[in-house]
Amino acid sequence: MSAQTNVLISSAGRRVALLELFAAATAPDGKVFAADMTSRASAFQRADRGFKVPRCTSPDFVPVLRELCREHEIALVIPTIDTELPVLAEHRAAFAEAGTMVSVSSPETIAIASDKHQTHAWLVANGFPTVKQTTVAEALQGAWPLPTLVKPARGSSSIGVQVVDTPEALALATQGADYVVQSIATGVEYTVDTFVDAQGCCLTQIPRLRLAVRAGEVSKGRTERVPQVQALAREICERLPGAFGCLNVQIFWDEATQTAAVIEINPRFGGGFPLSHAAGARFVEHLVASAAGRPTPPLTNDWRDGLLMLRYDDAVFVDATTVD
Repeated sequence: MSAQTNVLISSAGRRVALLELFAAATAPDGKVFAADMTSRASAFQRADRGFKVPRCTSPDFVPVLRELCREHEIALVIPTIDTELPVLAEHRAAFAEAGTMVSVSSPETIAIASDKHQTHAWLVANGFPTVKQTTVAEALQGAWPLPTLVKPARGSSSIGVQVVDTPEALALATQGADYVVQSIATGVEYTVDTFVDAQGCCLTQIPRLRLAVRAGEVSKGRTERVPQVQALAREICERLPGAFGCLNVQIFWDEATQTAAVIEINPRFGGGFPLSHAAGARFVEHLVASAAGRPTPPLTNDWRDGLLMLRYDDAVFVDATTVD
């Protein structure tokens, strides 16, 4: 494979921090590009160059992205949003044939993770601890305990997630979409950043305690070594069919009862990943080296425990006549 280390962050949006991590990993010779539907995306403006592309659900999305990769010798594509994962997973072999590695898991793993009905069924079938789950219709008909949690079956970023405490509130909260109903997990919530190599081995697991969340993403977090949580995340990732790259698994851990409950699997970089990177995760360097055909740095669990992240807002200022 070419030694070229140009990287494209797809659906870049606000992922400036992630873009800058890849910029550091590709320096001094590589470039980091951003693709988005609009040039008003902040990461679009901070990249070496930004490209407007069709919506990821458009039939033109993959052809446009592949042409960009060919024209700009892009060795690695990093997806960042859930809706583009099935599309890129389906076409990753075509990108690979053209010399571009897409950091995405198999279509099977993407399907399991992208639909909460399938996620729950897969967790139960494989014997992993999780919350109780049912459909809205069954919850309204039976003696489902309240309060309870409702969330869109194919949602992300906590959009539409609510706690309801009456049947009337449950019926109102779930109108107009496919929702699942879940029992409320006990304990504290960890997002575990993991990396799965090309052989399916989960080499690193870094639990991030979610101290505060804003717009569905962690705004304050802390790395914590929790062996039970790390072991569970590793087993899940190695059991998934064709998992690859950075995944994060959301797990509640109840220290008092020593019990866990898996609630989400996200097969992509999460918004809080910069904390894991700062703690010593070498996911970014590993992907860049792998895409360039160079020896990859070792991935281990030798990372900094107790590192606190306090995120804040920043801004990009550009001439308004240069964006649409």
